[in-house]
Amino acid sequence: IIYTYIYINIYTYIHGREQKNKDKEYTVKQKEWQQMRRGRYVEFNLVYDRGTIFGLKTGGRIESILMSMPEGARWEYDHKVEPGSPEADIMDAFKNPREWL
Repeated sequence: IIYTYIYINIYTYIHGREQKNKDKEYTVKQKEWQQMRRGRYVEFNLVYDRGTIFGLKTGGRIESILMSMPEGARWEYDHKVEPGSPEADIMDAFKNPREWL
């Protein structure tokens, strides 16, 4: 029962955030950043994720394995973020874990 309560609270929070931001306009720069982060996710899955590697090495259906990949991804060689930008802040958090609670 407690898990159901937790699930409902989390779902309600996420759904509320989606509704709040669903019509928000994003700049080209923000969209490119999102696609580069998706590219890093793809890179992780193909290089490090044991489940993906197992599926590829054991003859699994490649189409099925790659279905979890994001639709739009982007890679840029030696990309540098602008100092002081939100992108720089999140990159700092990735490289230097923080105590968020």
